[in-house]
Amino acid sequence: MELNWFQAIVLGLVQGITEFLPISSTAHLLIFRDVFGWTQQKYYVDAIQFGSVIAVVIYFWSDLRHIVQGSWAAFQSKDWEREEWKLLVGIGVGTFPALVGGYLMRDSIPESPLVIAIMSIIMALLLGLAEKMGSRKRGFDRLQIRDGILVGLGQMLAIIPGVSRSGSTLTTGMFLGLERQTAARFSFLLGIPTLTIATLFQARKAFANVDSAVMLAVGTLSAFIFSYLAIAWLMRYLQTQNAWVFVWYRLAFGVAILAAIGGGLLKTI
Repeated sequence: MELNWFQAIVLGLVQGITEFLPISSTAHLLIFRDVFGWTQQKYYVDAIQFGSVIAVVIYFWSDLRHIVQGSWAAFQSKDWEREEWKLLVGIGVGTFPALVGGYLMRDSIPESPLVIAIMSIIMALLLGLAEKMGSRKRGFDRLQIRDGILVGLGQMLAIIPGVSRSGSTLTTGMFLGLERQTAARFSFLLGIPTLTIATLFQARKAFANVDSAVMLAVGTLSAFIFSYLAIAWLMRYLQTQNAWVFVWYRLAFGVAILAAIGGGLLKTI
C-alpha cells in the first residue's frame, strides 16, 4: 500500500532525528513499523535516507573541503604529519570495517524488538561509562589515524539493530579521551562515506519498490530538514552539556520495549 503525505513526513522526521542522535534510527524505525503496521516503510526509509546524506554533507561541507584541500597539499609536499592528511586517512581506514562488516553480516542479524531492547540498554550503559571514564582532553587538532581505526571498529557495531552508528562512534571517541563535541564531529565525518555507500546500496531495491515519486520526494525533504536540525542541535548541545540525557533515554526505550514484549504488544522476532 502506498504511503500518504502524513506517513511520508513522519517517516522523514523519525529518520532524520534518529539517524544522527545517538539513539539508533534502525531501532526506532523498526519499532515504528511494528507498532503502526506501516509495512511499506522499509523501502521508503531506504530511499529517503538520501535526505540524511545530503544534510550531513551540507552541514560539514567546509570541513570536507578543508580536509580534501589540505590532504592534497600534504600529498604534493609529502607532509604525512599534516593534520588534514591524518584525518583523511583516519576516515578512510575507519570506514573500511563498517562497510566490510555490514556487507558480510547484512542478512545474519535479526531485526527483532528483543535485540533492539537489549542493545539499546547495553549501549546506554557503555555511553554512561564513557561519560564517567573518558578524560575529554583531546580536541579536533589532536586526532590521530589510530582514532579512525578504533572509532571505525565502533561504527561496525552499528550493523546490530539498536546499537546506533552515531552512538557507537560517539561512545568510542569519548572512551579514547576526545572532547564530546570533537567525538561527535569526528563521528559525523567518519560516517559520511559509510552512510553514503550504504544508502546507494540499499536504494537499488528501494527505488524499484516505491510506488509514488511524490511521496518519495516528500519523505526525502522531510528527512533532510530534520537531519540538518538534529546535527546542528547536537553539535551545539555537546559544547556545554554531557550525554546523560541519551543514556537515560536509551535505558527507558529499551525497558519500554521489553515491557511491550512481556505484555504481548510486540513480538520477540
